[in-house]
Amino acid sequence: MSKQDKTTAPGQPAPTDKHGLQRHYDADFRVTPAYRASLPDVQNGTVAEIQGAQVPILQVGISGFRLPLRYLTADNEQLSLETKVTGTVALSAEQKGINMSRLMRVFYEFKDRVFTPGILEEILIRYKHELTTTRGRLRLAFEYPMLRPSLRSGLAGYQYYQVAYEGSICDLNWFRKFIRFDFVYSSACPCSAELTEHARDSRNAYGIPHSQRSKARLHVEVQPGASIAIEDLHEHCLAALQTETQVFVRREDEQAFAELNGAFPKFVEDAARLLYERLDADQRIRDFQVACAHLESLHSHDAVAVISKGLPGGFDASYGDFDSLVC
Repeated sequence: MSKQDKTTAPGQPAPTDKHGLQRHYDADFRVTPAYRASLPDVQNGTVAEIQGAQVPILQVGISGFRLPLRYLTADNEQLSLETKVTGTVALSAEQKGINMSRLMRVFYEFKDRVFTPGILEEILIRYKHELTTTRGRLRLAFEYPMLRPSLRSGLAGYQYYQVAYEGSICDLNWFRKFIRFDFVYSSACPCSAELTEHARDSRNAYGIPHSQRSKARLHVEVQPGASIAIEDLHEHCLAALQTETQVFVRREDEQAFAELNGAFPKFVEDAARLLYERLDADQRIRDFQVACAHLESLHSHDAVAVISKGLPGGFDASYGDFDSLVC
C-alpha cells in the first residue's frame, strides 16, 4: 500500500500513526442513540466555563443559510425562490451558548410550507422551546419577480425586487411581523428642469435636466391579524412615485419615460413625503420607516432622506446604512 493510499483492505487493521491513533475514515460506522448521548457538548457548559463577562447576549445564532422556499403571490400563485435565512435568539447571562444547529433543524421542519410573515411566529415559538430562550428573531431575504409592462410598446419583462420577511418574539410571546421592500425609480430634479426651461426661454439655449436612478426602502410593521402582499407595497410605491425604472424599452417607451419624468419631477424630500402619505393611509400597516436615496448625477454625493410614522416606541430616524441603497 502506498503512502498516499488511505483505504484499508477488508479484514485488515486500520493504519495508525506514531501515537497509535487510527488515521482512517470508517465509512461503515453508524451512530447509535447511546453513542450520540456520549458525545461531549462544550457549548452548553456551566456558568464557570463562560469566557469573558457574564452578561446577556442580545442576539446569537446563524446568518445566511440558503434554501428554496415557496411564497404566495397576491393572485394565490406559488413561487419557489432562493432565500437567505438569518435566525437568532437571546442568551441569558447564565447560559454559556446555544446549539446553533437547532436553529437550522427547526427551520427545516417548515421548509415545505408556503411562507407568509405570519408563519415566522410558529418557527419562533419553536425556537423559544428548543433553545430555552426568551426572545427570537427571523429574517428571510429573497428576490421577488413581478412581470411589468412597458409604457407604450406592449412588451413586458420581469422586474426583481429585494424583499425580506422579518419576525420577532419577546418573553411575553408578543409576535411582531415586518416586511422590507426596495423600489427603484427615476428622480428628475425639479430645480434642474426649471433652470433648463429658463435657459430656453431667456437665451434660447438648449439644456437637458438631470435625473438619477433612485431607491426607496420601505420597512413596514404589519398590524396583528392583518396581512399585506408584496404587490400591495409595490402599488403604494408606484402610485406615490410614478417613475419606476423600466425593463423593456423601445423608442416609444423611452419617449414615454421622458414625459413621465417631466410630469412627476421630485426631490428626495418629495419622495419620502409621498410615500409617507400612501403608507399612513393603509390601515393594515401599524408602523413604518422609509429611507430614500437619489444617486445624484449632478453631484459626487447622494441625496438621502428618512421618514417614519412617528409611533411612540416605533421606527425612528436611526437608519444610516445609505450605502446599501446604491442601485
